[in-house]
Amino acid sequence: MNQRRGHCFIFSAPSGCGKSTIVKALSELDSRLVTSVSTTTRPKRSYEVEGQHYFFVSDEQFDELVANDQFLEYATVFKHRYGTRREVVTKRLETGLDVLFDIDWQGARKIKQQETNVVSFFLIPPSLEELNRRLTSRSQESSTSVDYRMSRALDELSHFDEFDYAIVNDALAATCSLIHACIEQIRRSIRPSVPPIDSILKKLL
Repeated sequence: MNQRRGHCFIFSAPSGCGKSTIVKALSELDSRLVTSVSTTTRPKRSYEVEGQHYFFVSDEQFDELVANDQFLEYATVFKHRYGTRREVVTKRLETGLDVLFDIDWQGARKIKQQETNVVSFFLIPPSLEELNRRLTSRSQESSTSVDYRMSRALDELSHFDEFDYAIVNDALAATCSLIHACIEQIRRSIRPSVPPIDSILKKLL
C-alpha cells in the first residue's frame, strides 16, 4: 500500500490574531500534525528557541538560501524576511505527516502554486479594538510597532477571500476545537462547514 502523502495546512492572519498559538496548540493536540519551522532574518526574542520557533540567519545567509532555491516560499514581513525550507517540508509530507504553516498571505499563495493537498485557514480577530488590545499587551511591542501592525491589519484582512476557510479567533480553546474538527473532516475527504463570517468582516472593514 502506498504511503498517504500529508496535507499542507496553512494558517494566516494579521499579527496578534493568535495564529502562532493555535498552530502550536494543534501540533500538541494531534501527533500527525507537525509545525513547519520558518527561517528568518528577524532578531531572536528572549523566549524563542533556535529550531523550535524559527531558524535565525543573517541577511547574507538568507540570500545564499534563496540563490540555491532552498525555499518553498519566502517573503518580507515587517521589514524582515521569512522562508520555508523546501526539503524539510517535502520529507515530512512524504512520511504521511500533515504540516502546519504559520505564514502570511504572500507565502500562502506561493505554497498553493507549488504543492498539492493544500488547505488554508485565515484567522480573524473578533474586532479591531480587540486586536489593538492584544498587540498593546505584548511586552516586546513598542507603540510604534503596534501602530504599524494595526495599519497593516486592514490590508491583510482584505485577503481573506484567497483562503479556503476564514475563522474568528475569539476563544482559543473553541477555535482550536473547530479547526481540528475541520482537519479531521478534510482527512476523510469531507468538506467542513464553518459559520459565515461576512457580517463580521463588514464590521471590521
